[in-house]
Amino acid sequence: MLTLATISHHTAPIAIRERLGIATDDLNSVLERAQLKLGPTAIISTCNRFELYVSGTHEAEQVLDFIEMLTAGNRQEINRHFHILHDREVINHLYRVSAGLESMILGESEILGQLRGAFSAATDAGLDDMTMVRLFHGAIRAGRRARHETAIGHHALSVSSIAVQQARALHPNLEDAHVLVIGAGEAARLTAEALVTQGVHKVTVANRTVSRAEALASELRGNAVSFDELPDALSRCEVVVAASGAPNAIVEYDLVADVIRRREGVPLLFIDIGMPRDIDPAVNDLPGVNYHDMEGLQEIAAENGQAREREIGAVETVLEEEAAIFLNWWDQLASQPTIALLNRRAERMRQTAIEKSLRKLDIDDTARQEIDALTRTIVKRMLHDPISLLRQRGDQERQYIEAARTLFNLDDEVSTKTSDTDPTVS
Repeated sequence: MLTLATISHHTAPIAIRERLGIATDDLNSVLERAQLKLGPTAIISTCNRFELYVSGTHEAEQVLDFIEMLTAGNRQEINRHFHILHDREVINHLYRVSAGLESMILGESEILGQLRGAFSAATDAGLDDMTMVRLFHGAIRAGRRARHETAIGHHALSVSSIAVQQARALHPNLEDAHVLVIGAGEAARLTAEALVTQGVHKVTVANRTVSRAEALASELRGNAVSFDELPDALSRCEVVVAASGAPNAIVEYDLVADVIRRREGVPLLFIDIGMPRDIDPAVNDLPGVNYHDMEGLQEIAAENGQAREREIGAVETVLEEEAAIFLNWWDQLASQPTIALLNRRAERMRQTAIEKSLRKLDIDDTARQEIDALTRTIVKRMLHDPISLLRQRGDQERQYIEAARTLFNLDDEVSTKTSDTDPTVS
């Protein structure tokens, strides 16, 4: 059995969610407290979601009481924004989270790493529950499969990832491309970092304040230039990322036209994320120039978003397959104690009957062994169909387990087993 308390961007505004964040340094102690209070626990805590996974069936009030104590939150807000799920709903939800179907950016890959981190933190805090371990292993595998077997993550949605996508389309050997970054603010840095992560190692940063250019260039392991050196920097690069924050365009049409004449057909990509724009949009008319401003990038993001949405059905098929694997294991796990009792009771009855009968017969050891083997086979065949049905249907329809326990008087078998093994029982 499983219980989940979840809050996310789907159910609560950021003002509520930000009060629930857990610092990395505090996560271990929080998990230890949760495991003492609720049992085996794992927590996924990101900027967009807070989720408390617990092994066992827990009432909503019990879990929400713990969250209220943990966060010192407003109980009315907690009751309003948290959703409580149980059992199969928990499994389906976590598998969707792992594939990025519940993310703010559909199909984003970061959540899979966050899920791995959450599981690792839980195990570090002492999680050893078989169901929880199997659940998270299955979810991580499902998330990997979703990204490997579908195109849910192939279409870039963020500005930085679209910049990488466009750069690689023009320059397949991105490692050899030279990137010019105009501006040293956050937007320029994030886009440049994405390119560097993908293998770019020749970066030049141009900024009106050279000291800021030098600081960003140091982070990117590149070099810095002043705006006066832009013509020369433009002639040496293949990709330009512009986000200077300047009130007027910095790169004029005539400058780019002059640069293009000297490039001998080498294409030039402009990613202009400045507001207002840093580059004259007319440069897009020049041969060999590919220009994208924020409006163009948003159009690409919208198209890519639609492409990802078309993959949802394929992803859900993968998740259903993986969930079925977990549920098959779980169903057998749930019915296993009853199956074990049924086998034990049948074996007890078989041995009692054989011992009683063999005392009356004058036969040798070979005959005794043949009778023993024959009765084992008879019992095994008689129990085959009931046990198969319990494995297939036991947890999905609990009445099968209850019926087996009643028909074969298995609760009495539990009492017999206890009296056999507990010296305090007379």
